[in-house]
Amino acid sequence: MDISESKPRLITAAAEPAAAPDRKRRAYLADAGLVGITVIWGSTFVVIKDALGGVGPFEFVALRFAIAFVALAVIFHRRLMRLGPAGVRAGLIIGLFLFAGYALQTAGLRLTTASMSAFITGLCVVMVPIVAFLALRQRIGGGAIVAVLLAPIGLWLLTNGQQTSFGAGELLTLACAAAFAAHITSISAYAARYDAIGLAIIQVGVVAVLATAATLGFERPLILPDQAVWFSVLYTGLLGSALVLGVQTRIQQYTTATHAALVFSLEPVFAALFAYLVAHETLHGTGLIGAALLVGAMVIAEIRR
Repeated sequence: MDISESKPRLITAAAEPAAAPDRKRRAYLADAGLVGITVIWGSTFVVIKDALGGVGPFEFVALRFAIAFVALAVIFHRRLMRLGPAGVRAGLIIGLFLFAGYALQTAGLRLTTASMSAFITGLCVVMVPIVAFLALRQRIGGGAIVAVLLAPIGLWLLTNGQQTSFGAGELLTLACAAAFAAHITSISAYAARYDAIGLAIIQVGVVAVLATAATLGFERPLILPDQAVWFSVLYTGLLGSALVLGVQTRIQQYTTATHAALVFSLEPVFAALFAYLVAHETLHGTGLIGAALLVGAMVIAEIRR
């Protein structure tokens, strides 16, 4: 029975105005958390770039997500018991999309440039509203429409506006963007129904297992990577995977998949900032315009929410 039905009408009416500010507060806190996730993701680009000189890409992903799985499972193993069979299936689905994104992106990078890969991967921002509408029937708002039009233009400018032929590498990366869009959407679909930390543990474990299989099938794994690799694995595993996926799965209960994707479109901006601070890389003029467009897309999405 709905508790509000047993209360006087005056109390119910008074509770309704109080609920709106609470929803807004949760939405703003969710935005802050999503921005924090994006900052961490942006910082990992420099770290991973240094590590890949000493380890294969699939092995790096396997080690990274194995560390994340162990960390989450040791601390939150009791949360797995809350999922039940349906929750485990949901975690497996989310994990498959996440692994597909990383695997396709890695394969595509061998056949295309890094800047083109970054642009095409960023197209998941455009794909999420479409996937969310088709899968979840989430309405596509006017602000989101304008924002998803601005975001890919900003990403294109941020990656030097480079043009190349659209071959196998680009097609693989386009599939990667679709996988990441499906991953974001699937989190929105399941996070409110099942324990968020439990879902994070399952999806991280799925990526670790599948990446290990890909390592054994396509690479020659190292027995003992060097210290630089282990630092990168621990940093990306504990912060970039365990913490980020746990927080993401939790807070996407309070926002839409489309809005989360728009926040994540700021990842190249933070990546460029960390590249400048750590590796002394600089943005050209069009790159600065692209970063400004991405920020503008965020502002428009927030104002027209």
